[in-house]
Amino acid sequence: MRANSAVGVVCALVMAVCGPLTATSPAQAEQTAQEAGQGTHTVVTWGAGAEKQGPGPADRGYRLIVRTSVGGTDLRIRLSNAFGDHPVTFASAYAGLRKQGAELVRGSNRQLTFGRAASVTVPAGETVLSDPLPGRLAAESDLVVSLYVTGARGPTTGHGMAMQTSYAAAGDHTAEESAANWTDPMDSWYWLDAISVETSAKTGAVVTLGDSITDGWASTTDGNRRWPDYLSRRLRAASGSTVKGVANEGISGNKVLADGAGESALNRLERDVLSQPGVSTVFLFEGINDIKAHTGVTADALIAGYRQIIDRAHAEGKCVVGATVMPFKGWYEYDAEGEAVRQEVNDWIRDSGAFDAVTDFDRITRNPYDQQRILPFFDGGDHLHPNDKGMQAMADAVDLSALRCAG
Repeated sequence: MRANSAVGVVCALVMAVCGPLTATSPAQAEQTAQEAGQGTHTVVTWGAGAEKQGPGPADRGYRLIVRTSVGGTDLRIRLSNAFGDHPVTFASAYAGLRKQGAELVRGSNRQLTFGRAASVTVPAGETVLSDPLPGRLAAESDLVVSLYVTGARGPTTGHGMAMQTSYAAAGDHTAEESAANWTDPMDSWYWLDAISVETSAKTGAVVTLGDSITDGWASTTDGNRRWPDYLSRRLRAASGSTVKGVANEGISGNKVLADGAGESALNRLERDVLSQPGVSTVFLFEGINDIKAHTGVTADALIAGYRQIIDRAHAEGKCVVGATVMPFKGWYEYDAEGEAVRQEVNDWIRDSGAFDAVTDFDRITRNPYDQQRILPFFDGGDHLHPNDKGMQAMADAVDLSALRCAG
């Protein structure tokens, strides 16, 4: 036991010397030593639901900007070719910290490897994890993952509505920290679908499984003001919470029961949620797209879909928090039939006891004078998607203690 403890402390000191992604503060160094003594595990710090995208250039560089949640060591990225029909080669990959735009903090850009090789080819339908990158990554970092992709053919895998500006370049400029060659802004993420770190074995993560509201539509682009972002900041500040990681698995237009805008929640549950490391809690907030699509979906059918997600998550030892479906009167697809389904579904979410905990987003966001409408103060303008203030109110409504119910 003494030998193992000594090795852990030495490893912590080595990581502090060997160029971590961020400067190691005394508090972080102490945390690293504590983690080495009490045991660690891998926890997801960022995620984005994978979607089928159109064909992209055969040879292109991607500089992807993401905001992490929980901090830790030994960063790993997950690259996905889930929707490709041909192999794709990642000829080089780097991770660093953003200074501004596509420019990186000087000295922060580090090469990633895959099985100790600088490049990797991912078969159609598969994903790959990078090797751990030594060093510490601070919580709430603006992380930059730069990829050079060669030989791409057919559909790409990515996330269409990032609400974050990333950048593309012709040729391989992944090792560069300058923004000079990264001149093509883009509003989607490509290939990258998850990032994880090593942190205390007591620390867990929550995955928010949702649609465009969770994805952040109507929040401020490049502002990290999606409701899961606000939730992440609350969790970071909460000294009593062991849940620190947040993976946003919202996909705009997504449904519980049917494929369309991304695979249905039922069909993507394993890849986007249950496969993520260190997840203690699934936060399920979907259903409005099933209801308003005029496909004849009943409350019973939607409830049956919820039950399947709950059962599958419980079978994996996860806690499941459910959220009520928010008002949508004024949205062009609103009608009395859909509203009746929404009310019946919300009654079941609140009263059935099927979820481990419930967050009542409907109650928080509705107009008290017309309860089928979103409160104007929270309305992003289309009577369906909340603005930044609505997003913050949603995050503030989450009982943080409920996110620990699996622990």
